[in-house]
Amino acid sequence: MSSAENPVSRSLPYAGSARLSPPWYQRKAVRTVLYHVFVGLATLAMLYPLLWLFGSSLKGPSEIWTRQTALIPNEIHFDNYKNGWDGFGDISFATFYKNSFFYAGVGTLLTVSASAVVAYGFARIKFRGKRIWFGLMLLTLMLPIQVQIIPQYIMFNELGWINTFYPLLLPRLGGQAFFIFMIVQFIRGIPRELDEAALIDGCGQGGIFFRIILPQLKPVIITAAIFSFYWTWEDFLTPLLYLNSPKLYTISLALRTFSDPSGATNWGEVFAMSALSLVPVFLIFVFFQRYLVQGIATTGLKG
Repeated sequence: MSSAENPVSRSLPYAGSARLSPPWYQRKAVRTVLYHVFVGLATLAMLYPLLWLFGSSLKGPSEIWTRQTALIPNEIHFDNYKNGWDGFGDISFATFYKNSFFYAGVGTLLTVSASAVVAYGFARIKFRGKRIWFGLMLLTLMLPIQVQIIPQYIMFNELGWINTFYPLLLPRLGGQAFFIFMIVQFIRGIPRELDEAALIDGCGQGGIFFRIILPQLKPVIITAAIFSFYWTWEDFLTPLLYLNSPKLYTISLALRTFSDPSGATNWGEVFAMSALSLVPVFLIFVFFQRYLVQGIATTGLKG
């Protein structure tokens, strides 16, 4: 029987081609709205502590604890920043900023430079026991820092380097295992044909590293520098062990000194200086986030 003679087909002319509309929760517009609402709430939950910190840095001493969850102060106190910047003991907060920039800047430079050189050796140079040494280097990632504290302190104390920046910076001359591993993985993605072409042109290992490999490492180098700067900037334990003079304090130690459990603490000044301490790391992330994503991806060149 043809479709023209079929009474069911005549009563439902579009039965074969009609599509049922999906439920409301499966529609694209609804899913898009729900997705953005969920992401917005998650973002607010993550940013709330930072917003609270900046808001509390402008509150008076009494308002901080009477309106704990409020983000906007009733009365703005900019003097928290002025008084906090004046510091303590005739030492302004600018001194602590300078010490932190020196420690984080020089420490990052030493760590990343040494890690790049060591990573090149593991990735490109053949030597006896390379796999064993590489495995031992990775094992140091699982070594707690508490195990290293006592022997390092004894060594630096015998050298007379306590209350100086030497114990904070010199251990970085060997690189850091995490960054070495990350750069090794990146170098392995660079074709060896480039090395062979450079050897034919008369380059040695140093020339290959500086002329061929190092320019390709820009994303991963910047990524390692960002992570190293973050971790060094917020480091508290190492400066606490080796720095005794307030003139050498970093920001983390200065903030600890601001909050005195045995006396009255002006939490508005503490929060104000804590907010200022976040500015450098925030600016670095904003300006270098593109390289951060590229470095983590460790794409490199494909042979």
